[in-house]
Amino acid sequence: MDKDGSFSEWYNDILRLAGIVDVRYPVKGLYVWCPFGFKIRRYTYEILRDLLDSTGHKETYFPLLIPEQEFMKEAEHIKGFQDEVYWVTKGGLDDLDIPLALRPTSETAIYPIFKLWIRSHADLPILVYQIVNTFRYETKGTKPLIRNREISSFKEVHTAHESYEDAEEQVRKATEIYKSFFKRLCIPILISKRPDWDKFAGADYTIALDTIMPDGKTLQIGTIHNLKDNFARTFGITYEDKNGEQRYVNQTCYGISERCIAAMISIHGDDKGLVLPPEVAPVQIVIIPIIKKDHELQIIEKCESIKNRLRTRYRIELDKSDERPGAKYYKWELKGVPFRIEIGPRDIEKESVTISRRDKNEKVSVKEEDIEGWIEEESDKMVYDLYNKAEKEMFSRIIEYDSSEEIAIAQEVCREDKSDSSSQNHDSCNTSIDSKIDESYKIDKINKRYVYKTGWCGKESCGTEIEDKTGLKILGEIIDEEKAGRCVLCGDESKIKIYLAKTY
Repeated sequence: MDKDGSFSEWYNDILRLAGIVDVRYPVKGLYVWCPFGFKIRRYTYEILRDLLDSTGHKETYFPLLIPEQEFMKEAEHIKGFQDEVYWVTKGGLDDLDIPLALRPTSETAIYPIFKLWIRSHADLPILVYQIVNTFRYETKGTKPLIRNREISSFKEVHTAHESYEDAEEQVRKATEIYKSFFKRLCIPILISKRPDWDKFAGADYTIALDTIMPDGKTLQIGTIHNLKDNFARTFGITYEDKNGEQRYVNQTCYGISERCIAAMISIHGDDKGLVLPPEVAPVQIVIIPIIKKDHELQIIEKCESIKNRLRTRYRIELDKSDERPGAKYYKWELKGVPFRIEIGPRDIEKESVTISRRDKNEKVSVKEEDIEGWIEEESDKMVYDLYNKAEKEMFSRIIEYDSSEEIAIAQEVCREDKSDSSSQNHDSCNTSIDSKIDESYKIDKINKRYVYKTGWCGKESCGTEIEDKTGLKILGEIIDEEKAGRCVLCGDESKIKIYLAKTY
Protein backbone atom coordinates (compact mmCIF):
# COMPACT_ATOMS: atom_id res chain seq x y z
CA MET A 1 0.00 0.00 0.00
CA ASP A 2 1.29 3.43 -0.98
CA LYS A 3 -0.36 6.15 1.11
CA ASP A 4 1.56 9.03 -0.46
CA GLY A 5 1.16 7.71 -4.00
CA SER A 6 -2.63 7.44 -3.99
CA PHE A 7 -4.40 8.23 -0.75
CA SER A 8 -7.83 7.23 -2.07
CA GLU A 9 -6.64 3.77 -3.14
CA TRP A 10 -4.73 3.35 0.13
CA TYR A 11 -7.82 4.28 2.14
CA ASN A 12 -10.07 1.81 0.34
CA ASP A 13 -7.45 -0.94 0.61
CA ILE A 14 -6.93 -0.45 4.31
CA LEU A 15 -10.67 -0.56 5.07
CA ARG A 16 -10.84 -3.90 3.25
CA LEU A 17 -7.58 -5.55 4.28
CA ALA A 18 -7.72 -4.52 7.94
CA GLY A 19 -11.35 -5.64 8.23
CA ILE A 20 -12.96 -2.28 9.02
CA VAL A 21 -16.00 -2.30 6.72
CA ASP A 22 -17.28 -4.40 3.84
CA VAL A 23 -18.46 -2.19 0.98
CA ARG A 24 -20.21 -4.97 -0.96
CA TYR A 25 -23.67 -4.44 0.57
CA PRO A 26 -26.10 -4.16 -2.40
CA VAL A 27 -27.32 -0.63 -1.62
CA LYS A 28 -25.17 2.34 -2.63
CA GLY A 29 -23.79 4.25 0.34
CA LEU A 30 -24.56 1.55 2.93
CA TYR A 31 -21.73 -0.49 4.45
CA VAL A 32 -21.26 -3.43 6.79
CA TRP A 33 -19.13 -2.98 9.90
CA CYS A 34 -16.77 -5.98 10.12
CA PRO A 35 -16.16 -7.38 13.63
CA PHE A 36 -12.69 -5.82 13.94
CA GLY A 37 -13.87 -2.45 12.68
CA PHE A 38 -16.89 -2.55 14.95
CA LYS A 39 -14.60 -3.01 17.95
CA ILE A 40 -12.71 0.13 16.96
CA ARG A 41 -16.08 1.87 16.76
CA ARG A 42 -17.05 0.50 20.18
CA TYR A 43 -13.90 1.69 21.97
CA THR A 44 -14.01 5.06 20.19
CA TYR A 45 -17.58 5.73 21.26
CA GLU A 46 -16.84 4.56 24.80
CA ILE A 47 -14.53 7.59 25.03
CA LEU A 48 -17.33 9.82 23.83
CA ARG A 49 -19.85 8.29 26.25
CA ASP A 50 -17.40 8.73 29.12
CA LEU A 51 -16.89 12.41 28.31
CA LEU A 52 -20.61 13.09 27.95
CA ASP A 53 -21.72 11.08 30.98
CA SER A 54 -19.15 12.79 33.19
CA THR A 55 -20.38 16.25 32.14
CA GLY A 56 -24.06 15.81 32.99
CA HIS A 57 -25.38 14.40 29.70
CA LYS A 58 -27.95 11.57 29.79
CA GLU A 59 -28.12 8.91 27.09
CA THR A 60 -31.52 8.28 25.54
CA TYR A 61 -33.15 6.97 22.38
CA PHE A 62 -35.74 8.51 20.07
CA PRO A 63 -37.48 6.68 17.20
CA LEU A 64 -36.13 6.51 13.67
CA LEU A 65 -39.43 7.43 11.99
CA ILE A 66 -40.64 11.04 12.08
CA PRO A 67 -44.25 11.93 11.10
CA GLU A 68 -44.43 14.28 8.12
CA GLN A 69 -46.40 16.95 9.98
CA GLU A 70 -43.71 17.21 12.67
CA PHE A 71 -40.87 17.05 10.18
CA MET A 72 -42.37 19.82 8.03
CA LYS A 73 -42.95 22.24 10.92
CA GLU A 74 -39.45 23.73 10.79
CA ALA A 75 -39.39 25.23 7.29
CA GLU A 76 -35.80 26.49 7.60
CA HIS A 77 -34.65 23.08 8.80
CA ILE A 78 -36.45 21.27 6.00
CA LYS A 79 -34.90 23.56 3.42
CA GLY A 80 -31.51 22.24 4.52
CA PHE A 81 -32.48 18.57 4.16
CA GLN A 82 -35.36 18.41 1.67
CA ASP A 83 -33.25 16.86 -1.10
CA GLU A 84 -31.80 14.21 1.23
CA VAL A 85 -34.85 12.74 2.98
CA TYR A 86 -35.93 9.11 2.65
CA TRP A 87 -39.72 8.69 3.01
CA VAL A 88 -41.65 5.62 4.14
CA THR A 89 -45.04 5.69 2.42
CA LYS A 90 -46.30 2.12 2.81
CA GLY A 91 -46.94 -0.25 5.69
CA GLY A 92 -47.02 -3.70 4.14
CA LEU A 93 -49.30 -3.27 1.11
CA ASP A 94 -51.22 -0.32 2.53
CA ASP A 95 -50.50 3.34 1.88
CA LEU A 96 -49.76 5.17 5.11
CA ASP A 97 -52.12 7.95 6.12
CA ILE A 98 -49.10 10.03 7.12
CA PRO A 99 -45.74 9.59 5.35
CA LEU A 100 -42.84 8.97 7.72
CA ALA A 101 -39.35 10.38 7.27
CA LEU A 102 -36.25 8.38 8.13
CA ARG A 103 -34.38 10.79 10.38
CA PRO A 104 -31.66 12.77 8.61
CA THR A 105 -31.10 14.30 12.07
CA SER A 106 -33.39 14.30 15.07
CA GLU A 107 -34.47 17.84 15.95
CA THR A 108 -38.00 17.29 14.65
CA ALA A 109 -38.25 13.94 16.46
CA ILE A 110 -36.97 15.17 19.82
CA TYR A 111 -38.40 18.66 20.20
CA PRO A 112 -42.11 17.70 20.28
CA ILE A 113 -41.18 15.54 23.29
CA PHE A 114 -39.16 18.37 24.86
CA LYS A 115 -42.40 20.36 24.78
CA LEU A 116 -44.00 17.67 26.96
CA TRP A 117 -41.02 17.28 29.30
CA ILE A 118 -40.42 20.97 30.03
CA ARG A 119 -42.85 22.88 32.21
CA SER A 120 -40.81 25.13 34.50
CA HIS A 121 -37.31 26.46 35.05
CA ALA A 122 -36.82 23.56 37.49
CA ASP A 123 -36.82 21.18 34.50
CA LEU A 124 -33.84 22.96 32.93
CA PRO A 125 -31.25 22.45 31.72
CA ILE A 126 -31.87 19.28 29.74
CA LEU A 127 -28.83 17.57 28.22
CA VAL A 128 -29.58 14.34 26.36
CA TYR A 129 -27.74 12.41 23.69
CA GLN A 130 -28.19 9.34 21.53
CA ILE A 131 -25.92 7.28 19.28
CA VAL A 132 -28.06 6.14 16.37
CA ASN A 133 -28.20 5.72 12.62
CA THR A 134 -29.44 8.52 10.37
CA PHE A 135 -30.28 8.43 6.67
CA ARG A 136 -29.54 10.99 3.99
CA TYR A 137 -30.05 10.51 0.29
CA GLU A 138 -26.52 11.56 -0.59
CA THR A 139 -26.36 12.56 -4.24
CA LYS A 140 -22.61 13.20 -4.34
CA GLY A 141 -20.11 10.38 -4.64
CA THR A 142 -20.26 8.16 -1.57
CA LYS A 143 -17.13 7.13 0.35
CA PRO A 144 -17.08 4.64 3.26
CA LEU A 145 -17.23 6.31 6.70
CA ILE A 146 -16.90 9.74 5.06
CA ARG A 147 -19.97 10.24 2.88
CA ASN A 148 -22.63 7.60 3.54
CA ARG A 149 -26.32 7.32 2.88
CA GLU A 150 -26.68 5.60 6.23
CA ILE A 151 -24.64 7.31 8.90
CA SER A 152 -24.50 4.33 11.21
CA SER A 153 -22.81 5.94 14.21
CA PHE A 154 -24.30 9.41 14.65
CA LYS A 155 -23.84 10.83 18.15
CA GLU A 156 -26.14 13.80 18.61
CA VAL A 157 -26.62 15.89 21.74
CA HIS A 158 -29.69 18.08 22.28
CA THR A 159 -29.88 20.56 25.12
CA ALA A 160 -32.41 23.10 26.42
CA HIS A 161 -31.67 26.12 28.64
CA GLU A 162 -33.32 29.10 30.26
CA SER A 163 -31.39 31.81 28.41
CA TYR A 164 -29.29 32.52 25.35
CA GLU A 165 -26.30 33.07 27.65
CA ASP A 166 -26.77 29.57 29.10
CA ALA A 167 -26.86 28.15 25.58
CA GLU A 168 -23.68 30.08 24.75
CA GLU A 169 -21.98 28.55 27.78
CA GLN A 170 -23.09 25.09 26.63
CA VAL A 171 -21.51 25.72 23.22
CA ARG A 172 -18.26 26.54 25.02
CA LYS A 173 -18.50 23.35 27.12
CA ALA A 174 -19.29 21.25 24.04
CA THR A 175 -16.23 22.65 22.30
CA GLU A 176 -14.04 21.60 25.24
CA ILE A 177 -15.58 18.11 25.26
CA TYR A 178 -14.83 17.71 21.58
CA LYS A 179 -11.29 18.98 22.01
CA SER A 180 -10.74 16.31 24.67
CA PHE A 181 -12.30 13.61 22.50
CA PHE A 182 -10.15 14.30 19.46
CA LYS A 183 -7.03 14.72 21.59
CA ARG A 184 -7.54 11.16 22.85
CA LEU A 185 -7.82 9.98 19.24
CA CYS A 186 -4.64 11.97 18.49
CA ILE A 187 -6.48 14.00 15.84
CA PRO A 188 -5.57 17.70 15.56
CA ILE A 189 -8.48 19.97 14.67
CA LEU A 190 -9.29 23.35 13.15
CA ILE A 191 -12.17 25.18 14.85
CA SER A 192 -14.14 27.79 12.94
CA LYS A 193 -17.51 29.52 12.83
CA ARG A 194 -19.23 28.63 9.58
CA PRO A 195 -20.41 31.52 7.38
CA ASP A 196 -24.17 32.15 7.56
CA TRP A 197 -24.83 30.52 4.18
CA ASP A 198 -23.17 27.31 5.39
CA LYS A 199 -24.55 27.06 8.93
CA PHE A 200 -26.91 24.31 10.12
CA ALA A 201 -30.44 24.99 8.89
CA GLY A 202 -32.38 26.68 11.69
CA ALA A 203 -29.32 27.54 13.79
CA ASP A 204 -28.28 30.97 15.03
CA TYR A 205 -24.71 29.95 14.19
CA THR A 206 -22.57 26.83 13.72
CA ILE A 207 -19.14 25.99 15.11
CA ALA A 208 -17.38 23.32 13.08
CA LEU A 209 -14.38 21.11 13.72
CA ASP A 210 -12.32 20.07 10.72
CA THR A 211 -9.11 18.17 10.23
CA ILE A 212 -6.77 18.03 7.25
CA MET A 213 -6.63 14.65 5.56
CA PRO A 214 -3.48 13.27 3.88
CA ASP A 215 -4.65 14.44 0.44
CA GLY A 216 -4.91 18.03 1.71
CA LYS A 217 -8.70 18.16 1.76
CA THR A 218 -10.43 19.04 5.00
CA LEU A 219 -12.94 16.71 6.62
CA GLN A 220 -15.65 18.07 8.90
CA ILE A 221 -15.60 15.77 11.93
CA GLY A 222 -17.81 17.62 14.39
CA THR A 223 -20.36 20.43 14.59
CA ILE A 224 -21.86 22.49 17.42
CA HIS A 225 -24.96 24.62 16.84
CA ASN A 226 -26.49 27.37 18.94
CA LEU A 227 -30.16 27.16 17.98
CA LYS A 228 -31.19 30.21 20.04
CA ASP A 229 -35.01 29.93 20.48
CA ASN A 230 -35.69 29.21 16.79
CA PHE A 231 -36.87 25.62 17.21
CA ALA A 232 -38.55 26.42 20.53
CA ARG A 233 -40.82 28.94 18.80
CA THR A 234 -41.68 26.43 16.08
CA PHE A 235 -42.48 23.58 18.47
CA GLY A 236 -43.87 25.69 21.32
CA ILE A 237 -41.24 24.69 23.88
CA THR A 238 -41.76 27.07 26.80
CA TYR A 239 -41.11 27.11 30.53
CA GLU A 240 -42.39 29.09 33.46
CA ASP A 241 -39.61 31.26 34.88
CA LYS A 242 -39.12 32.21 38.53
CA ASN A 243 -41.49 35.16 38.12
CA GLY A 244 -44.26 32.99 36.74
CA GLU A 245 -43.84 34.17 33.14
CA GLN A 246 -43.80 31.87 30.13
CA ARG A 247 -40.55 32.00 28.13
CA TYR A 248 -39.12 30.08 25.21
CA VAL A 249 -36.16 27.82 25.94
CA ASN A 250 -32.84 28.34 24.18
CA GLN A 251 -31.26 25.25 22.67
CA THR A 252 -28.06 23.75 21.34
CA CYS A 253 -27.24 20.57 19.48
CA TYR A 254 -23.92 19.02 18.54
CA GLY A 255 -22.88 15.91 16.68
CA ILE A 256 -20.10 13.56 15.67
CA SER A 257 -20.27 10.63 13.24
CA GLU A 258 -18.03 7.76 12.13
CA ARG A 259 -16.04 10.35 10.23
CA CYS A 260 -13.96 10.56 13.41
CA ILE A 261 -12.85 6.98 12.77
CA ALA A 262 -12.16 7.74 9.09
CA ALA A 263 -9.95 10.63 10.19
CA MET A 264 -8.11 8.53 12.77
CA ILE A 265 -7.43 5.77 10.24
CA SER A 266 -6.32 8.23 7.56
CA ILE A 267 -4.10 10.51 9.62
CA HIS A 268 -2.15 7.86 11.54
CA GLY A 269 -2.05 4.94 9.12
CA ASP A 270 1.03 4.15 7.03
CA ASP A 271 2.04 1.87 4.17
CA LYS A 272 1.95 -1.14 6.52
CA GLY A 273 -1.64 -0.53 7.61
CA LEU A 274 -3.45 0.91 10.61
CA VAL A 275 -1.73 2.76 13.43
CA LEU A 276 -4.18 2.92 16.34
CA PRO A 277 -3.94 4.82 19.63
CA PRO A 278 -3.88 2.18 22.41
CA GLU A 279 -7.19 3.29 23.92
CA VAL A 280 -9.20 2.31 20.82
CA ALA A 281 -7.18 -0.65 19.53
CA PRO A 282 -9.21 -3.91 19.60
CA VAL A 283 -5.92 -5.71 20.30
CA GLN A 284 -3.49 -3.63 22.30
CA ILE A 285 -0.71 -6.24 22.59
CA VAL A 286 0.12 -9.25 20.46
CA ILE A 287 2.60 -11.89 21.59
CA ILE A 288 4.60 -13.65 18.87
CA PRO A 289 6.46 -16.85 19.87
CA ILE A 290 9.82 -17.16 18.08
CA ILE A 291 9.90 -20.95 17.87
CA LYS A 292 13.25 -22.75 17.73
CA LYS A 293 13.76 -26.48 17.50
CA ASP A 294 13.73 -28.27 20.88
CA HIS A 295 12.44 -25.10 22.64
CA GLU A 296 8.81 -24.98 21.43
CA LEU A 297 7.10 -26.09 24.66
CA GLN A 298 9.25 -23.82 26.83
CA ILE A 299 8.58 -20.81 24.59
CA ILE A 300 4.82 -21.38 24.42
CA GLU A 301 4.61 -21.76 28.19
CA LYS A 302 6.47 -18.49 28.68
CA CYS A 303 4.19 -16.76 26.19
CA GLU A 304 1.10 -18.07 27.98
CA SER A 305 2.51 -16.91 31.31
CA ILE A 306 3.13 -13.37 30.02
CA LYS A 307 -0.31 -13.26 28.41
CA ASN A 308 -2.03 -14.27 31.66
CA ARG A 309 -0.13 -11.58 33.54
CA LEU A 310 -1.19 -8.85 31.14
CA ARG A 311 -4.72 -9.89 30.20
CA THR A 312 -6.35 -8.22 33.21
CA ARG A 313 -5.06 -4.80 32.09
CA TYR A 314 -4.82 -5.08 28.31
CA ARG A 315 -6.62 -6.55 25.32
CA ILE A 316 -4.05 -9.13 24.31
CA GLU A 317 -3.63 -11.93 21.76
CA LEU A 318 -1.13 -14.78 21.59
CA ASP A 319 -0.55 -15.78 17.98
CA LYS A 320 0.15 -19.53 18.03
CA SER A 321 -0.67 -20.01 14.34
CA ASP A 322 1.67 -21.94 12.04
CA GLU A 323 2.60 -18.84 10.06
CA ARG A 324 6.20 -17.69 9.97
CA PRO A 325 7.07 -14.78 12.32
CA GLY A 326 7.38 -12.35 9.40
CA ALA A 327 3.84 -13.13 8.21
CA LYS A 328 2.56 -12.64 11.75
CA TYR A 329 4.30 -9.26 11.98
CA TYR A 330 2.65 -8.18 8.75
CA LYS A 331 -0.80 -9.35 9.87
CA TRP A 332 -0.78 -7.50 13.20
CA GLU A 333 0.92 -4.39 11.82
CA LEU A 334 -1.89 -4.20 9.27
CA LYS A 335 -4.40 -4.19 12.13
CA GLY A 336 -2.55 -1.44 13.98
CA VAL A 337 -1.75 -3.32 17.19
CA PRO A 338 0.16 -0.79 19.33
CA PHE A 339 2.64 -3.26 20.92
CA ARG A 340 4.23 -6.50 19.74
CA ILE A 341 6.01 -8.77 22.20
CA GLU A 342 8.41 -11.36 20.79
CA ILE A 343 9.67 -14.22 22.94
CA GLY A 344 12.37 -16.63 21.84
CA PRO A 345 15.03 -18.81 23.52
CA ARG A 346 17.45 -15.92 24.04
CA ASP A 347 14.73 -13.82 25.67
CA ILE A 348 13.96 -16.65 28.08
CA GLU A 349 17.65 -17.01 28.94
CA LYS A 350 17.86 -13.29 29.74
CA GLU A 351 14.47 -13.32 31.57
CA SER A 352 13.32 -10.59 29.21
CA VAL A 353 11.08 -10.00 26.20
CA THR A 354 11.53 -8.01 22.99
CA ILE A 355 8.90 -5.29 22.46
CA SER A 356 8.25 -3.03 19.51
CA ARG A 357 5.88 -0.08 19.22
CA ARG A 358 3.71 0.04 16.08
CA ASP A 359 4.58 3.65 15.25
CA LYS A 360 8.34 3.13 15.64
CA ASN A 361 10.68 0.96 13.62
CA GLU A 362 12.71 -0.32 16.56
CA LYS A 363 12.82 -3.18 19.04
CA VAL A 364 13.60 -2.90 22.74
CA SER A 365 14.63 -5.60 25.23
CA VAL A 366 12.61 -5.28 28.45
CA LYS A 367 13.04 -7.30 31.66
CA GLU A 368 10.04 -9.47 32.47
CA GLU A 369 9.36 -7.72 35.76
CA ASP A 370 9.29 -4.33 33.97
CA ILE A 371 6.81 -5.17 31.20
CA GLU A 372 3.72 -3.54 32.73
CA GLY A 373 5.51 -0.34 33.63
CA TRP A 374 7.22 -0.11 30.25
CA ILE A 375 3.97 -0.57 28.30
CA GLU A 376 2.11 1.93 30.47
CA GLU A 377 4.81 4.55 29.99
CA GLU A 378 5.15 3.89 26.27
CA SER A 379 1.37 4.01 25.78
CA ASP A 380 1.39 7.59 27.05
CA LYS A 381 4.39 8.39 24.87
CA MET A 382 2.73 6.86 21.83
CA VAL A 383 -0.38 9.01 22.27
CA TYR A 384 1.81 12.09 22.73
CA ASP A 385 3.94 11.26 19.69
CA LEU A 386 0.99 10.43 17.42
CA TYR A 387 -0.79 13.66 18.28
CA ASN A 388 2.27 15.86 17.92
CA LYS A 389 3.29 14.27 14.63
CA ALA A 390 -0.23 14.77 13.26
CA GLU A 391 -0.45 18.33 14.58
CA LYS A 392 2.93 19.23 13.07
CA GLU A 393 1.83 17.84 9.71
CA MET A 394 -1.48 19.72 9.90
CA PHE A 395 0.11 23.09 10.63
CA SER A 396 2.70 22.52 7.91
CA ARG A 397 -0.22 22.51 5.47
CA ILE A 398 -1.64 25.88 6.57
CA ILE A 399 -0.35 28.94 4.73
CA GLU A 400 -1.39 32.52 5.37
CA TYR A 401 -1.64 35.03 2.55
CA ASP A 402 -3.07 38.53 2.28
CA SER A 403 -2.94 39.56 -1.36
CA SER A 404 -5.10 38.89 -4.38
CA GLU A 405 -1.97 37.83 -6.28
CA GLU A 406 -1.47 34.94 -3.91
CA ILE A 407 -5.07 33.85 -4.47
CA ALA A 408 -3.89 32.95 -7.97
CA ILE A 409 -1.45 30.49 -6.41
CA ALA A 410 -4.30 28.87 -4.47
CA GLN A 411 -6.24 28.76 -7.71
CA GLU A 412 -3.40 26.87 -9.38
CA VAL A 413 -3.41 24.35 -6.53
CA CYS A 414 -7.07 23.67 -7.23
CA ARG A 415 -6.47 23.37 -10.96
CA GLU A 416 -3.70 20.84 -10.31
CA ASP A 417 -6.43 18.44 -9.16
CA LYS A 418 -7.75 18.46 -12.74
CA SER A 419 -4.44 18.31 -14.53
CA ASP A 420 -1.53 15.88 -14.63
CA SER A 421 0.91 18.66 -15.45
CA SER A 422 1.99 20.85 -12.56
CA SER A 423 4.44 22.59 -14.90
CA GLN A 424 1.53 23.76 -17.04
CA ASN A 425 -0.11 25.25 -13.94
CA HIS A 426 3.19 26.85 -13.01
CA ASP A 427 3.61 28.51 -16.40
CA SER A 428 0.13 29.99 -16.23
CA CYS A 429 1.10 32.22 -13.28
CA ASN A 430 1.76 35.75 -14.44
CA THR A 431 5.11 37.51 -14.29
CA SER A 432 4.12 39.86 -11.47
CA ILE A 433 3.46 36.89 -9.20
CA ASP A 434 6.69 35.22 -10.31
CA SER A 435 8.69 38.25 -9.24
CA LYS A 436 7.15 38.28 -5.77
CA ILE A 437 7.12 34.62 -4.78
CA ASP A 438 10.13 32.36 -4.54
CA GLU A 439 10.18 29.77 -7.32
CA SER A 440 10.74 26.69 -5.19
CA TYR A 441 8.11 27.83 -2.68
CA LYS A 442 5.55 28.24 -5.45
CA ILE A 443 6.28 24.85 -6.98
CA ASP A 444 6.00 23.23 -3.54
CA LYS A 445 2.60 24.86 -3.06
CA ILE A 446 1.43 23.51 -6.39
CA ASN A 447 2.59 19.97 -5.69
CA LYS A 448 1.20 19.74 -2.16
CA ARG A 449 -2.33 20.43 -0.94
CA TYR A 450 -2.73 23.31 1.46
CA VAL A 451 -5.30 25.04 3.61
CA TYR A 452 -5.11 28.80 3.39
CA LYS A 453 -5.63 31.42 6.07
CA THR A 454 -6.60 34.93 5.06
CA GLY A 455 -8.65 38.03 5.88
CA TRP A 456 -12.29 38.53 4.91
CA CYS A 457 -14.47 41.58 5.36
CA GLY A 458 -17.48 39.41 6.22
CA LYS A 459 -19.62 40.39 3.24
CA GLU A 460 -21.27 37.44 1.53
CA SER A 461 -20.57 38.93 -1.91
CA CYS A 462 -16.84 38.95 -1.21
CA GLY A 463 -17.01 35.47 0.30
CA THR A 464 -18.74 34.07 -2.76
CA GLU A 465 -16.23 35.69 -5.11
CA ILE A 466 -13.28 34.41 -3.04
CA GLU A 467 -14.67 30.88 -3.37
CA ASP A 468 -15.30 31.33 -7.11
CA LYS A 469 -11.82 32.71 -7.80
CA THR A 470 -9.92 30.12 -5.84
CA GLY A 471 -12.08 27.03 -6.29
CA LEU A 472 -11.78 26.61 -2.52
CA LYS A 473 -14.43 26.67 0.19
CA ILE A 474 -14.55 29.08 3.12
CA LEU A 475 -14.55 26.87 6.20
CA GLY A 476 -15.38 29.82 8.41
CA GLU A 477 -14.14 32.40 10.85
CA ILE A 478 -11.17 31.12 12.82
CA ILE A 479 -11.92 30.92 16.54
CA ASP A 480 -9.43 32.56 18.95
CA GLU A 481 -7.42 34.12 16.15
CA GLU A 482 -5.95 37.61 15.85
CA LYS A 483 -8.46 39.39 13.61
CA ALA A 484 -6.64 42.53 12.40
CA GLY A 485 -5.97 42.75 8.67
CA ARG A 486 -7.65 43.39 5.33
CA CYS A 487 -10.04 41.47 3.13
CA VAL A 488 -8.04 39.48 0.61
CA LEU A 489 -10.50 40.41 -2.14
CA CYS A 490 -11.76 43.98 -1.68
CA GLY A 491 -8.99 45.30 0.58
CA ASP A 492 -11.39 46.67 3.20
CA GLU A 493 -10.36 46.48 6.84
CA SER A 494 -10.99 42.96 8.10
CA LYS A 495 -11.83 41.74 11.56
CA ILE A 496 -12.28 38.16 10.38
CA LYS A 497 -9.65 35.55 9.57
CA ILE A 498 -10.87 32.52 7.65
CA TYR A 499 -9.69 29.13 6.44
CA LEU A 500 -9.99 28.30 2.73
CA ALA A 501 -9.74 24.66 1.70
CA LYS A 502 -10.69 21.83 -0.59
CA THR A 503 -13.29 19.82 1.32
CA TYR A 504 -14.87 16.38 1.33
